[in-house]
Amino acid sequence: MAIQVPGKRYGKRLAHSKVFGHGGHGKKSGYADLLITPLVDMFVIIVLFLIANFSATGEVLMMTKDIELPEAINVKEVEMHPVVMVSGDQVSVSGTIVGRVEDLVKDEYLNIPALEEKLRDMKKQYEDLHAMAKDDANSFKGDINIQAHKEVEYSIIKRVMFSCATAGYNNINFAVLTISGDAAAGPTAQAAPH
Repeated sequence: MAIQVPGKRYGKRLAHSKVFGHGGHGKKSGYADLLITPLVDMFVIIVLFLIANFSATGEVLMMTKDIELPEAINVKEVEMHPVVMVSGDQVSVSGTIVGRVEDLVKDEYLNIPALEEKLRDMKKQYEDLHAMAKDDANSFKGDINIQAHKEVEYSIIKRVMFSCATAGYNNINFAVLTISGDAAAGPTAQAAPH
């Protein structure tokens, strides 16, 4: 037992009170109770808000530094469809490179065989998936988005469009930047003229 100074001694309950004991004097404790449950609830709400906000914006295009999109005024919002990306160097579908632009310029054919094959595989996967699910409402509509660099030659874009149409993707949309009165608003899609 420790040695104590003689004097009044309060009970254990009053020893830490501000009026009778020594509780109001001296340094304060650096320990604070942290309530974990409200903290976890707050983070769950933030994550759900961010997920809901991200999916509601309609940003379905992966923006890369080597593709600079053209600008347009009359546009409609991008919808979730397969994306063909045409940069100054390569052509890719959903992240898979199907050809190099320098090789496509040399070829005299109108189609791009690797692109057609990849798109046909994607179409077959889509149809098989919906056939197994017996989902007749979501039949294949042939929608596709083309995200091309604004300085790519028209002959390359024409070959990409022809390959998409040959593979069964007839509803072609081009990704563009929306321009308003003062600045570009963001990526959207404009329907290709038929």
